Amino acid sequence: MSKDKAKVRATLDAVKASGRSALTAPEGKLVCDAYGIAVPKEGVAKDAAGARELAASMGFPVVMKIVSPDILHKTEAGGVLVGLKSADEVARGFDTIVANAKKYKADATILGVQVQQMLQGGQEVIVGAVTDGSFGKLVAFGLGGVLVEVLKDVTFRLAPATEQDALSMLDGIQAAEMLKGVRGSEPVNREALARLIVGVSELVTDFPEITELDLNPVFASKNGAIAADVRIVVDFEPKTARHRPAEKDILASMTRIMSPKSLAVIGASSETGKIGNSVMKNLINGGYKGQIYPIHPSAEEILGYKAYKSVKDVPDEIDTAVFAIPAKFVAAALTECGEKNIAGAVLIPSGFAETGQHEMQEQLVAIGRKYNIRMMGPNIYGFYYTPANLCATFCTAYDVKGSTALSSQSGGIGMAIIGYSRSAKMGVSAIVGLGNKSDIDEDDLLIFFEQDPNTQVIAQHCEDLKDGRAFAEVARRVSKKKPVIMLKAGRTAAGARAASSHTGALAGNDKIYDDVLRQSGVIRAKTLRDLLDFSRGVPVLPTPKGENVVIITGAGGSGVLLSDACIDNKLTLMKMPDDLDKAFRKFIPPFGAAGNPVDITGGEPPQTYKNTVLLGLQEERIHALILGYWHTIITPPMTFAKLVVDARDEMRAKGIEKPIVASLAGDVQVEEAAEYLYQHGIPAYAYSTEIPVAVLGAKYQWARGAGLL
Repeated sequence: MSKDKAKVRATLDAVKASGRSALTAPEGKLVCDAYGIAVPKEGVAKDAAGARELAASMGFPVVMKIVSPDILHKTEAGGVLVGLKSADEVARGFDTIVANAKKYKADATILGVQVQQMLQGGQEVIVGAVTDGSFGKLVAFGLGGVLVEVLKDVTFRLAPATEQDALSMLDGIQAAEMLKGVRGSEPVNREALARLIVGVSELVTDFPEITELDLNPVFASKNGAIAADVRIVVDFEPKTARHRPAEKDILASMTRIMSPKSLAVIGASSETGKIGNSVMKNLINGGYKGQIYPIHPSAEEILGYKAYKSVKDVPDEIDTAVFAIPAKFVAAALTECGEKNIAGAVLIPSGFAETGQHEMQEQLVAIGRKYNIRMMGPNIYGFYYTPANLCATFCTAYDVKGSTALSSQSGGIGMAIIGYSRSAKMGVSAIVGLGNKSDIDEDDLLIFFEQDPNTQVIAQHCEDLKDGRAFAEVARRVSKKKPVIMLKAGRTAAGARAASSHTGALAGNDKIYDDVLRQSGVIRAKTLRDLLDFSRGVPVLPTPKGENVVIITGAGGSGVLLSDACIDNKLTLMKMPDDLDKAFRKFIPPFGAAGNPVDITGGEPPQTYKNTVLLGLQEERIHALILGYWHTIITPPMTFAKLVVDARDEMRAKGIEKPIVASLAGDVQVEEAAEYLYQHGIPAYAYSTEIPVAVLGAKYQWARGAGLL
């Protein structure tokens, strides 16, 4: 796509020189022309005679719009007329529009009236761009008219967007089928619409002062996509970029913090019940093998370890300092850590920004920047890193090692993560508290866990992202190697500044998060339970080799619910080929049902379950199995669980492995059977048809995003 940046720069410079915050429609057309964004023929008339001449040159019908830097919403001012079919109508229209504009705003500067070729036919859509406080430049797409205004059926991507991103936006709205042609209408030119979206995304990226842009409506047809109206809002105030170290420096610091050779506890205590005492005990009892240096103003020793008055008195190097002192003493102690060249500070104390003490927290940030100390917190429970037997926290010690790294912005959510991990026997590589996120945040953790051989899945709870763009850029890379799962809490306005465009008004914060996380390959958990279940189940499941999912169930009702859950989780229920249908029917009674779901009925012996599961695993056209078990005397729960594991192992020995999940319904014995299956690598849930399918859906979402399917 050809771009004339000089023309755009000249236009924006003129707008800036005039002290305006928005472009006129003719200026907007110039900018669009410079970036190959199709707009109709048009011109600006200074009087009625000029309007007649312009309209005659481009052909009727035409649209007329007021041109005034003081009237942004032209329709509200009576400054728009459409469908003018003759020169006389155009002349009268000129006078009407000018009169309406003066009535709307008597002191408005009127530059003329825009006469524009009227576009007819095609599907009305909206393409726009907004500037989000966390994610920066975003491009937006939705259907025009009532669908976008009332239903807010719009989707977002980070700018600049690729053509693939743009095409995914066309499929990412609820009314996507409208673009494909319905009730005899012709499908739109998807490539032309995608090019227009890409052009907008590149324009706002190249010129950061463009804060909002609307092309509304855009008429999309089989022949192309043309923007009938352009609205561009600008802000020339320079923005302060977020401080961000180079990735190699982030990794070096995070490695010293997460896996330190030596660690100081500032505020260590021998007194039971104190945080400094709990931290010391957890480090010692957790089996940490590095050096521990208690810091206390008067004690000689604490829990058998020599104590020091200051970190500066410690003769050896210290990697990380854990703070267990009141908030008012943190700044001074942090300065001493800086003078000692300590890499990281784990700030457990509360009493900073979360209680309104923003200046105290900013003081810590300034000290951290001055001395290059990376800070975790404040207002956190600390962190665990099990490969180093490190429990740098005042919570209970934790020693169940595994491959999932979890983090939380909330201490309460952190406690839930710890409790669930222990209860479910889900081993973890790390559990990290982020709290106020004065410095270290989710993307810093991603950079560390990306290269951590002990971590295979990264799960994060957050209430906000300080730098959503930085997170998305890192997550897009990391998620191709390891699943990244996020529970994003909170649904707030997109920003404090009032939106002056349709796109800005539609940019709900949560919708932006949803779309950008998906664009970045991140699996979004809707609930805390989802976060925990995905964290446990995704690393257990093998990666599927295709999209065909088959349900095998002992109860028809279970099969219906499992089918619904497949649709909810964007899983593809395989259309059963005739030959495979006949193969399944060999094992099930005449009153059962093949097809998909395969209903073997509840009265069948264990061998029927095993035969159908083996067939499902052997058949190359089937890529994943969902099992629905119904408790019967003929096939008790543990019998079912063991035969499924046996069938899986039999196929695994032949080099065949597919994801299997199971839903078990019945009396309390199904709980033991579900746990047996899970402990043998098959995610299984008692009393739920939704959770096992959601776990499988999460695995599929990751595999698609990582390009493995």
